[in-house]
Amino acid sequence: MSISNFATGINIMIKTEDKLKKLAEVLEKGTSKSGCKAIGLLREEPPFKGVISLLASFYNSTDDFQIRKAIEEVFNNLKDQAIAKEVIIELRKQLKPDTLCMLVSSCWQSGLDYSDYVLDFAEVFLRGDYVTAFECLTVIEESVDDLSSSKKDEVLAFLEKFPVSPGSEKAALSSELLLILKR
Repeated sequence: MSISNFATGINIMIKTEDKLKKLAEVLEKGTSKSGCKAIGLLREEPPFKGVISLLASFYNSTDDFQIRKAIEEVFNNLKDQAIAKEVIIELRKQLKPDTLCMLVSSCWQSGLDYSDYVLDFAEVFLRGDYVTAFECLTVIEESVDDLSSSKKDEVLAFLEKFPVSPGSEKAALSSELLLILKR
């Protein structure tokens, strides 16, 4: 690696850190209007490292409807496949039920390929509420044609190891999910 390439890499990191710091400051200290404007500007550029985590964390902590709606729009319109992994990292965290549901919903709405992460969605299916489980079922169903038979078997084994209780409101969803994976 040349010195100029190294320096360019450092400049990008500094710019990314500056962007994150400025966005966090606007979200935490600015008005709802300024926060929505800053979030809207994110849609005009490729996502940068850390922005997914920052937005998910802020969504999880705020009650501001306008800010939450703006963040949902960003997540629903993600187009860079490399971001899928960052979204999954957020799904693995302990989040409020509505934040978890929003993230899962954004996965199928964005159109990104989450087939490498179906086991994560099966886990969220089990720990989430009914609406989140329904969203997980949708993501898994959209991914099922891209899964190898061994991956389907792995998810089936996981779901069968930790079954939804028959009286649970998710029982019918669980049965449907098992059928989808057995196709």
